[in-house]
Amino acid sequence: MDLNALRTNHPDHWSKATAIRALTLDAVAAANSGHSGMPMGMADVATVLFEKHLKFDASAPHWPDRDRFILSAGHGSMLLYSLLHLTGYADMTLEQVKNFRQSGAITAGHPEFGHATGIETTTGPLGQGIANAVGFAMAEEILRAKFRRKLVDHYTYAIAGDGCLMEGVSQEAITLAGRHQLGKLIVFWDNNNITIDGPVTLADTTDQPLRFKSAGWAVIEIDGHNPEEIDAAITKAKSQKKPTMIACKTHIALGHAAQDTSKGHGALTDKDQMAAAKAAYGWTTGPFEVPSDVKSAWEAIGAQGQTARSEWEGRLAEMSENRQRQFNRVMAGEPAKRIGATVRAFKKEVSETLPKMATRAASEKALAVLNPVVSESVGGSADLTGSNNTKTDDLGVFDIDNRGGRYVYWGIREHGMAAAMNGMALHGGIRPYGGTFMCFTDYARPAMRLAALMKIPTTFVMTHDSIGLGEDGPTHQPVEHLAISRATPNTHVFRPADAVETAEAWEIAFTSTSTPSVLSLTRQGLPTLRTEHKMRNLSAQGAYVLADATEKRQVILIATGSEVHLALEARTMLEADGIGTRVVSMPCMELFADQDEAYRRKVLPAGPVRIGVEAAVRQGWDQWLLGERGKSNKADFVGMDGFGASAPAGELFEQFGITAANIVAKAKALL
Repeated sequence: MDLNALRTNHPDHWSKATAIRALTLDAVAAANSGHSGMPMGMADVATVLFEKHLKFDASAPHWPDRDRFILSAGHGSMLLYSLLHLTGYADMTLEQVKNFRQSGAITAGHPEFGHATGIETTTGPLGQGIANAVGFAMAEEILRAKFRRKLVDHYTYAIAGDGCLMEGVSQEAITLAGRHQLGKLIVFWDNNNITIDGPVTLADTTDQPLRFKSAGWAVIEIDGHNPEEIDAAITKAKSQKKPTMIACKTHIALGHAAQDTSKGHGALTDKDQMAAAKAAYGWTTGPFEVPSDVKSAWEAIGAQGQTARSEWEGRLAEMSENRQRQFNRVMAGEPAKRIGATVRAFKKEVSETLPKMATRAASEKALAVLNPVVSESVGGSADLTGSNNTKTDDLGVFDIDNRGGRYVYWGIREHGMAAAMNGMALHGGIRPYGGTFMCFTDYARPAMRLAALMKIPTTFVMTHDSIGLGEDGPTHQPVEHLAISRATPNTHVFRPADAVETAEAWEIAFTSTSTPSVLSLTRQGLPTLRTEHKMRNLSAQGAYVLADATEKRQVILIATGSEVHLALEARTMLEADGIGTRVVSMPCMELFADQDEAYRRKVLPAGPVRIGVEAAVRQGWDQWLLGERGKSNKADFVGMDGFGASAPAGELFEQFGITAANIVAKAKALL
């Protein structure tokens, strides 16, 4: 690579791109940690994008109609931090850049949503960013159909590396975007042929341009260091009616001794090599010093979107007050006002009619009344619509010829679905929910974890939640998955016992602003247990007394979901023998843990024997059986200690001892 030719032929561009490279070298050296090579290699692409194409205003980072820029290759975080600092984002001060990867700084090792403005999503786990970007682009399409081009008309750009494209989720994301012809999605591939272990060819020989073309993308191949080619490629990509991949042939760690080597991927901290690289760049200032004319040029780039933003604000002001209020509400993530009243009316009807139904069916009925109220909801399923019961009649199907549709057929792409839903939630204006079998949380897990980490209210509808799904057998019967989801911080895991609790779970999910929800729902029919209508959302307390002892209280049965009715049957048997028994329904352990100690003590007082009942493994239950004033010699668990089997559901519950009779036997053994 002839650096002198680049400097000579494109001096203005070169000085701005070099500022990114220099800040990257300085920050990584100061931290003695980080990834230098990718920001150095993609600085030219980023400079052209921000200067000539990206619609943004650094002084208004939350402007709803801004273009979204996603750094899928999140290890190259200094590229993003440099851009945010240089363009004038108020919170990305030079001090923050100097404290890269240090305690308390917003410049974390990988970009984290919520740490700094301008970071659209948390990236680092490779492949997540490009899959998020698909969700961002889908959200833009849906909102443009709803609010029209005057208010919603922007692009989603993402930078992805070889690691992103090797991860399996990228294939799910790429084929989904191609199928839906997301023409406002543009992905830059940092084609530098280097991974940590060495050349990409050590592990992969995929023809990436052909791969994208086969998935329905437009592909443009360019020199990733030539600003004219970069500019022309982006201009062409913006005119496409399908997503575009711009293959940018680059040199990792450009201009450094480690250029084009695996060492260039990581932290470049050798002082002499840094000095030599800066000399090759023609960069003469000290560490973290950006010449005033270069910084001013970048700040002008950060301000050039102010006119577009002002014009957009004028268009918003021309809308009716109701239209403005609706737009502002959904973009702010404020829950619809009628959710509570709608759920209360639904609960009252259920308590009066006492239907017996699977909680997946109850979920569908709750959604049928909620989706018209929550106009920003977007549902979907990973090829299990009829099993997950996630589609209601009013939604319409999102497709090429119906961008306003609110239901997505995700295909067999559990991971891609979950990650794209995160992108929708992050974009704003959308409340996404999507379904698959509870067992396949395994496939969606990385995105579910990131939803919790990012504090976004994505809702994961997981049906067929136990051995109760029956004949499909142990490959499809989740036993450990509740424990895995409950072990994830900032996650609400709901396992409702009937249609009333299911509706209450949806109310909490649709009003949450910072916590994802997992709804664990049954295939098999369950009786209505909440026969007395309560205005209050009892599930919001996490656990509550469903039926109390009539005799002296000696036993407390704590159950969730499809096992609550078994606990009630066991209570009837125990009470008939003069053993006072309380039944506690615990639809959400996390919310119960959040209650004050006085309430928890009221529900779980000291003294009585405690039996936990759930068709899953015991892990996580001892908090309630042995803790909270419980004792090991007065506690037991009725559930699973291994995998399930292929048989009808009723036979399986008998086979594994998840029965009222076994609950009674265990309780009596402890008395």
